[in-house]
Amino acid sequence: MPQLGESIAEATIVDIKVKPGDEVADDQEIIEVETNKAVMGVTTPCKGKIAKVSVQLKETYPVGAVLGYVEASEADAARFAKQAPPPSLDVAEEIPARADEEVAPARQKKISTRDGDGARAGGLPVPVAAKGATFMSPRVRARMAELQLTTVDLAGIMGTGTANRVTIKDLENFLQKIENQTAHEASAIRSGVADAMRRSWTRPLSTIGSSVNLDPVLQNRRSRDPKPGPGLYALRALALALAETPGAAAKLIGNRVVQSNSMDVGIAVEAEDGIMVPVIRAADKTSLADLTAKYKELVDLGRQRRISPDMQAGGVATVSNFGTFGMEWGTPIPLPDQTLLLGLGAGKKVPSWDEEKKEFVPRTEAQITLSFDHRSIDGGGAGRLLKRVIELLEAPEQL
Repeated sequence: MPQLGESIAEATIVDIKVKPGDEVADDQEIIEVETNKAVMGVTTPCKGKIAKVSVQLKETYPVGAVLGYVEASEADAARFAKQAPPPSLDVAEEIPARADEEVAPARQKKISTRDGDGARAGGLPVPVAAKGATFMSPRVRARMAELQLTTVDLAGIMGTGTANRVTIKDLENFLQKIENQTAHEASAIRSGVADAMRRSWTRPLSTIGSSVNLDPVLQNRRSRDPKPGPGLYALRALALALAETPGAAAKLIGNRVVQSNSMDVGIAVEAEDGIMVPVIRAADKTSLADLTAKYKELVDLGRQRRISPDMQAGGVATVSNFGTFGMEWGTPIPLPDQTLLLGLGAGKKVPSWDEEKKEFVPRTEAQITLSFDHRSIDGGGAGRLLKRVIELLEAPEQL
């Protein structure tokens, strides 16, 4: 199992495209795996013949696990020869504990690095443990760890023990109710989105909003081929506005303000059972025509869940065009590693007073919002940034 991304510890097998005895070429995709970010392909290191497939569908394997073997030439075998990995690795598994107590002694589990041993069937690709549970006995916490539950999952349980303590009976009654309801296992992407939003919500987030006249954008769009969507105009406007005031997208890490050297802006793309946010690199230096072509390619990849973690990493901000779903207003949440998220609502005809004509005239207006990490930027800075984005959208020839 290759390292599929900086924060990816394991992945689930979703498709095996070969069987023992098949001839394969160099760099041929033979296995598809799913992480919490995307579906990706594992390829052969060299040409040869499949000798053994060591993994099973829908099981989860850690990075470094052997997925199979290829019979290769002596020259290729010598190129990829390496020392055998150690038989196993002890990994500490954190058990959710009370916030005012030390973390409970870690329960040890064995994860083999050979032949895919230690696969965790049905497990989440990335742990989403959360601290903060109070009034939970060690027995309850142990049961939660066994079922891979977090304190967030149990937030709706009203404890019947002393001082509203959640007892093991409360937990089992809760689990029994779930068993009687229609349910299915969360996909890796759904779990990844949930984990990202929980981490984002640990910050003080704020949202401001205003309205924008979309008629200039719609008129400019008619003269272009290919035709960019309003969301791409918003992305380009945000990138240019950030290039003028790059400090607006800076991240606060500890006591340091970290500023990006490139205006890499993500755009939310709906995928099956989740959202993917591919990043457009140097969006302030990318024309609308190039943005349009790139976006079409990303949407196609998103529908196939083939957007890799590298394509989603390193953005300074994101644009979400929730107006696509007919929504006029929203407060989307920035990703954990980003400071800003620009949201664009649906356009609708409204009466607007024209000073020259001294009468109301119709115009296409949309609500536009900016959600931000209030640790990194204040309301004034966010307001000036949003105002500049609106100015650029209402003068699209500058884009």
